[in-house]
Amino acid sequence: MNSFLKSISALLFISTMTAFTACNNNKNQEKMKEQNNTSLFPKGDKLSNDWFSGDAFLMPLLAKDKNNDFALGSVTFEPRARTHWHTHPKGQVLIVTEGEGFNQEKGKPAKALKKGDVVNIPENVEHWHGASANSKLVHIAITNYKSDENVVWLKPVTDEEYNNVVNN
Repeated sequence: MNSFLKSISALLFISTMTAFTACNNNKNQEKMKEQNNTSLFPKGDKLSNDWFSGDAFLMPLLAKDKNNDFALGSVTFEPRARTHWHTHPKGQVLIVTEGEGFNQEKGKPAKALKKGDVVNIPENVEHWHGASANSKLVHIAITNYKSDENVVWLKPVTDEEYNNVVNN
């Protein structure tokens, strides 16, 4: 009888552990599926700190070609990440798909950005854009070309400039 109870106990233990593991696996799969469904596009590759402060990533979506005089990409900024000051010789359009951040033209107050916002940046206007201090920012950038040039990079946005925006 004693060995019978041990066998039953062992089976119950194995059954319980199998059910527990299956439940955890289902929760993990659901969590991964949820994370994969929250972003419209994959994060992409890290962008150079020659032009960005903090961690920013680019997923190219469409390159300039004979039919299109623009490039299209999804840019992800981790919290506090931002572009350097820059201009676009033929302008740029940003479509915010996730998170919160800012866009600022030189000499003007910064504008808060949130999911669904569309920003039209005129040609040759010095500006920067990036994430807020506590949220990532993801936007689709549609950047027009003038000949073979689509951006002119300038100096970094200083921590003081950035903090004046996010703390106001």
